[in-house]
Amino acid sequence: MTPGFVAAILFGLLFLLIILRVPVAFALLLSCIPIFFLEPRLTPVLALQEMFRSYNSFVLLAVPFFLLAANLMNAAGITDRLIRLSRAMVGHLPGGIGHVNIVVSMFFAGISGSSTADAAGIGSLLIPQMKKEGFSASFSVAVTACSSVMGVIIPPSILMVVWGGLMSVSIGGLFIAGIIPGILIGLAQMVAVYVYARRHGMGLHRRATLAELGGAFLGALLAILTPVIIVGGIVGGFFTPTEASVVAALYALALGMIVYRTTGPRRIADVFYDTGRFAAIALFCIGTASAFGWTLAYFKIPAALISVVQALDLGVVEMGLAVAIAFLIIGCFIDAIPAIIILGTVLFPVTQEVGMHPIHFAMIGIISLAFGLVTPPYGLCLLISCAIAKIPVKTALKDVALILLPMLAILALVVFIPALSLWLPRLMMPQFVN
Repeated sequence: MTPGFVAAILFGLLFLLIILRVPVAFALLLSCIPIFFLEPRLTPVLALQEMFRSYNSFVLLAVPFFLLAANLMNAAGITDRLIRLSRAMVGHLPGGIGHVNIVVSMFFAGISGSSTADAAGIGSLLIPQMKKEGFSASFSVAVTACSSVMGVIIPPSILMVVWGGLMSVSIGGLFIAGIIPGILIGLAQMVAVYVYARRHGMGLHRRATLAELGGAFLGALLAILTPVIIVGGIVGGFFTPTEASVVAALYALALGMIVYRTTGPRRIADVFYDTGRFAAIALFCIGTASAFGWTLAYFKIPAALISVVQALDLGVVEMGLAVAIAFLIIGCFIDAIPAIIILGTVLFPVTQEVGMHPIHFAMIGIISLAFGLVTPPYGLCLLISCAIAKIPVKTALKDVALILLPMLAILALVVFIPALSLWLPRLMMPQFVN
């Protein structure tokens, strides 16, 4: 069987099963089965072996522990302290609570690494507040959903852990590379909120005093130290990304039970149960996506793509645009982690062929996949935010598009200006990032 024929079967069946509303994790495995029966040298047992092999990864232990840290922070009431600090910083701007929503998402992204935890934790608190202050329900949902995607861009990021583990890219370098693009995306979203507030005549709020700002900062200081501990520990060589995730979880547990005393044993038990449930879903997706990716590699589909790229003679920018478009499309239909395993591992050797830096490729892919969290039909963060606001998804799409446009501009800058994602890693980790 030729690479083209196998690719047509795999992706054709995958999208057919998704259209039929088969869960993506199962669709990935089911689409491989016909190939294993058609090829006499293969057996379906190999798919199961590949799934189990993918789970035998020390790096992947970081996924459940970062999820646990995010859930513990939510349970400890850290979000309330971050909101208070954000309100003191930007609440006086036109559309104040909208800016607070974005800034608190940036803070929370530096703690959790999970966009869905961001959307659920912050959305339940701020969507009702935004509606009270005059924002429409659809715009409140759009701001909450779009700002939550920074959870996978600003370090620490679960997607970066998975990406680095799969493609042997420095996870510390990826964490640092996400800082500048993440901040730029947050600023772009704040511009959109500012324009909306001006058009709808939303006035200015009282500016917080220095004493209020200082009190809010001290109240949230221990929480916002989390990314400093995680990223600083990795960059400084004190612990690995997996160990950093355990440190983050233990730190969050200590804040909730000892420092703030806002969580008890019963609440902790619920957090552990929820974390285990969501981690199992994510890890099962990794296993089935690994079997899918192994099938692609076995039939040399990446090598076939490299031949096509060599014939087209693409440069770094052209390849970057192609990567962004590919991830934007696939992110609309499947979760980011399977997309990384399927598409990322296929495109990785192709981008190396044209001379694209692995971290630059990773940032284009991760930012593009972040859009999939708010674009239908998948759009998990959008679905969560709409459920909180009790509105149908189609009602929010117009306002989501208004927030996504400036975000697309930042993605284009990352594609055209590699230094946006490479300058800081080269400055802070020159020994690992050439």
